[in-house]
Order: sequence, then structure tokens, then C-alpha cells
Amino acid sequence: MFLELIATFIAGFAAAGVMMLVNRMSGGRLPRWLVPVVAGLAMIGTTIASEYNWFDRTRGTLPNGFEVVTFVETSALYRPWTYVAPLTTRFIALDTKSTRANEKTPSVYLTNIYAYGRWQRVQPAQIMIDCDRLARARPTDGAGDPDWVEVGGDDPIVASVCEAHS
Repeated sequence: MFLELIATFIAGFAAAGVMMLVNRMSGGRLPRWLVPVVAGLAMIGTTIASEYNWFDRTRGTLPNGFEVVTFVETSALYRPWTYVAPLTTRFIALDTKSTRANEKTPSVYLTNIYAYGRWQRVQPAQIMIDCDRLARARPTDGAGDPDWVEVGGDDPIVASVCEAHS
């Protein structure tokens, strides 16, 4: 976050410098208000580019074996451009290397998922997938039966695990 703030300021200063140079080369014919306006537009453009590049940058740094199974695109009134091109603000990655079958019930798998969010810490979680029932649950560590939720085959986490192990 701090580096993005620095990049935004640098973009503003650079754009202001370029406009001052263009104004000097034109003999001072450009209006004085143009320099701060162009600097502000450069800063806004840098911020927007950073927001839109977050998902691709973060996905590119995922370790081998991590698969993005779902993502959330949002639009907001204070970001009117997101109504034209929605912004990806969250996604869930599945650690395919951690997936292992249950010894007693081979259609049940235990795996790790990671929830990523813009400006948020990564939230790891273990999850159980039952490919026969198309359901998922959180492990209980022996403190009772898991609370299974039947989500169907359209659920991206269930679909990814069950397709990989069918």
C-alpha cells in the first residue's frame, strides 16, 4: 500500500514536470491551471491502474499448485469507471497440492483454501469436500460431526476438487 502511494505521488510529480516543460517550450502560452490538473489526472490514472492490476499481480505471485477457483468483481458509486469494467477485489485460491482423500471415505477430501482481498490479509482455511453429496464442511477436530452444506456441482471449490480427483 505504501509503495502504491509513493508511485502515485511520483506519477503526479512526473506529469507536472512534463507539463511545465511543455509550457516552457510553448513560450508560456498554456494556462497555469493545466499543470496541477494534469498532475491530478496522472495520480488518479495511476491509482486506477494499480487497482485493476492487483488481481493479476497477486495471482502471478501464487505458489505452484494454487488454483484460483472464484473471484468477486465489484462496482461502486465512488468509482464510476467500475460500472464499465468491474473491479476484482477478492478471490479464493485452492491449494491443489494439499488436497488428500479421507482413508475411511474415499469420496471425501480435505484441502486448504486461501481467501485474498484487496488491502486485507490472506485468510487461510481448511475445508472438507464430499464429492458424492456435492457438499462441503469445516473440519471439527473430533469435536462432533461436521456441519455439511450441500452446495451442488456448480460450487467452484467443490467442482475443482471433485474434477481433479474423479
